[in-house]
Amino acid sequence: MEWTRSETIGLASASCVFCRGLGLRKTRIRGLDKPCGCVFRAIFRSCYARYRHCLEKAGRTSAATIERTDGPSGNRLFGRRNEEFIADFELTCKRALDQEEYQLFRYHFLLGADWKLCTTKLNLDRGTFFHLVYKLQEQLGRVFRELEPYALFPLDQYFGGMNIRRVHASQLCTLEPLSEGTEEEEEEELELEEDHAPTTKLIELPRRSNTVSRHFPIRQQLSQEEDAA
Repeated sequence: MEWTRSETIGLASASCVFCRGLGLRKTRIRGLDKPCGCVFRAIFRSCYARYRHCLEKAGRTSAATIERTDGPSGNRLFGRRNEEFIADFELTCKRALDQEEYQLFRYHFLLGADWKLCTTKLNLDRGTFFHLVYKLQEQLGRVFRELEPYALFPLDQYFGGMNIRRVHASQLCTLEPLSEGTEEEEEEELELEEDHAPTTKLIELPRRSNTVSRHFPIRQQLSQEEDAA
């Protein structure tokens, strides 16, 4: 996948000292840029917030959506996006992390334990705990975006669905070049433009009367000085 600035600049943090709010960082290889860690953390937080939102609706059955499959038959399938996103989120995290990382992820993000309980349970200090949390967010944020064939992020594409169909070159419409007009037609167009050219007329407005200037004593004083001069 090729990362572009138009995609990362909306996710980057304005206070980031590495990418300075642009989302891309310079690498040692010339001409190559890589996404900043703040972009991956923003992707993870967005997916995690949607995961928590889907969990709140887990007690109720979500509405089924109809999706169209690719192929000549054009069959349609039913699916429940909220339940599918919960399953994809948990399975993706479990496959992308090793046993120790997933244990930390399970305690803090899935079970909702704070840093004090996690450090006691995993025998970690406060600095190491937050360092590992940031590392997990960056790692999972990259996985959520680069997952193939269907990524978890962007969320609107996951829940809304995109039906991409290949179009043959013969089906594309071609625009014919505009034919150049003759000299007589060009002369007629110039005559029409000259006849219908817009014109303006200057109309001198009447001077302000004494009745109106009575409400503006400063202007009335100036007009009297001009008359005296």
